[in-house]
Amino acid sequence: MQGFSVTEASGMANIEAAIRDWWAKNHNSEFSSENPVLRLHEPTFGPDEIVAALQQLMSTRVTMGAKVKEFERAYCAQFEFSHGVSCNSGSSANLLMLAALTNPMTKDRLNPGDEVIVPALSWSTSVWPIVQCRLVPVFVDSDPDTLNISPSRIQEAIGPRTRAVMTVPVYGNPCAMDEIVAICKRSGLTLIEDCCESMAAWFGKKPVGSFGRVASFSFYYSHHITTLEGGICVTDDFELAETMRILRAHGWIREVEDKQRWTNAYPDIDPKFLFVNAGFNIRLTEIQAVIGLQQLSKLQEFVEKRRANARYFLEALKPYSDLLRCQSATDKGTHSWFGFPIVIRESAPFDRDELCRFLNLRGIETRPIIAGNMARQPGTRLFPHRIAGDLNTADAVMKRGFTFGIHQALNAGAREHVAAAFAAFMQSKGLS
Repeated sequence: MQGFSVTEASGMANIEAAIRDWWAKNHNSEFSSENPVLRLHEPTFGPDEIVAALQQLMSTRVTMGAKVKEFERAYCAQFEFSHGVSCNSGSSANLLMLAALTNPMTKDRLNPGDEVIVPALSWSTSVWPIVQCRLVPVFVDSDPDTLNISPSRIQEAIGPRTRAVMTVPVYGNPCAMDEIVAICKRSGLTLIEDCCESMAAWFGKKPVGSFGRVASFSFYYSHHITTLEGGICVTDDFELAETMRILRAHGWIREVEDKQRWTNAYPDIDPKFLFVNAGFNIRLTEIQAVIGLQQLSKLQEFVEKRRANARYFLEALKPYSDLLRCQSATDKGTHSWFGFPIVIRESAPFDRDELCRFLNLRGIETRPIIAGNMARQPGTRLFPHRIAGDLNTADAVMKRGFTFGIHQALNAGAREHVAAAFAAFMQSKGLS
């Protein structure tokens, strides 16, 4: 309660106690067999984050400042990233890193018309920033077991205009980074990592996000941890990080680490309002940052619970492996399990909608896997793009894939309820 008098601190303590009491009475995400509901996500935040946000509000310091910098440093320290530039969403993080990579200020930048190889099985804002920065997405297929971009397909897709590869580790499953890094080095391609679904996933001894020139993560409400909305770009490239700090906020120098270079170059302009580039306004707030600081301390616990839930379901659904293909963890990878993806095999005597309806009626929420095949989405037709090879896996995922939640709030009763629902469905089809 720094900054408060004894009386005020006592009052804040009472407010905090009231918040914790209200939360306990009104928010219970524990699974109940009497009213079985298994949502895709349950909040990762609670009284700790609400109290921190309230205290920050009462300080009246709410726009990007010291707490945002503290959160960026703490996030980077947890994974040994060199530089972190936060922003208002994971989608904005993708836009920010692509904007920086194509900016005239950037050495070895990407240029209009350059191609970026990207998995067809991805999210809209994996693709739209490529388009928005006047680059050309090249869609390739994924491995049917891991659901990640196929290294062999990357190699086959490289053409005379190809300048970059974007990996999208699906639902927390690391891509085959040794092979992909080797391809990029051999072909002189920039490696970009969209890790918005894959916080706390590792390949070998390195976290995802540490292999390319720049990477993005998301702190959206339904992700591993949250700042409600929010994202961050990480990089080992100091100059690229400085450019992203400039682009993030209006094109001015206010948040750069090396201001002197700019004030020396333009001594006749007030440094408070010195604009050296184009820019957006996609800043994280102080309130989001203090929520993130609370969440960061809980990340490992949340991810371990997701991994334990995934192990349970992989075992529970093993008897149906001839009907259901569950996602396989990548060799050398440590999965962080954003969800539990399943693709119904083409030979199965039922379709996705039939199984999902059955699960939904038993309180188990489902959703498609990411955006399915982005090359088939109507918005993609509006912009230049290229499809390299067939997209059979992405098509199969779009037609027959779904996922359900395996988040930190699942308990033994919830897991057993899901397993029983799958067993009941198979029995109803005469398949058990």
